[in-house]
Amino acid sequence: MIDQDPVFERRAGRLVETLREKGLRDERVLGAIRRIRRHLFIDPGLQHRAYNDEALPIGLGQTISQPYTVGFQTRMLHVSEGDRILEIGTGSGYQAAVLVALGAEVYSIERHAKLLARARRALAELDCFINSKLGDGTLGWPEEAPFDGIVITAAAGEVPRKLVQQLRMPEGEKPGGRMVVPVGGPEGQTMTQITRTGEDEYEYKKSMQFRFVPLVNG
Repeated sequence: MIDQDPVFERRAGRLVETLREKGLRDERVLGAIRRIRRHLFIDPGLQHRAYNDEALPIGLGQTISQPYTVGFQTRMLHVSEGDRILEIGTGSGYQAAVLVALGAEVYSIERHAKLLARARRALAELDCFINSKLGDGTLGWPEEAPFDGIVITAAAGEVPRKLVQQLRMPEGEKPGGRMVVPVGGPEGQTMTQITRTGEDEYEYKKSMQFRFVPLVNG
């Protein structure tokens, strides 16, 4: 999943070292980020910045998330091989590619047809298969629920009720499904991990502050 061009290999390696220095120490997640050719998800005019730890515009008022943010959310998901993960906001497709690199079966919803088409092309170039559809991410994908994990790549004013209900229930000693979502207003959001512990019971853990574009209904 990483370009054989040694220039891109070196840049991907430096990116991973930057993320490690910032405190992201999950080696599985770092390995997935290193393998993904991030420049394929970015407009040609910005590809020279693809391996910087920064968010970049992808059109329609959306961005490809900062690699540190992608790594942080992915680490909070605790992805295991074979997990079924729902992503709300396909965007560039980069987050989905990282999840696939970790062995997840990914379901992704995007509300912008142009972005979804572009993401599908980039993912196909990487031979990276995901299930994707155009639609309202706040409704989730009930036909494919329950999910081991749900990641929301946009700011939610509150925890989306319909989405947490699509998390898998706990099974014996196996904990329930987890959602990772930035919750808050336009001034900033708190990254929140929600674990399903029962029929209508959830455990909440709050972490660092981030800034995302807003989650939109419809």
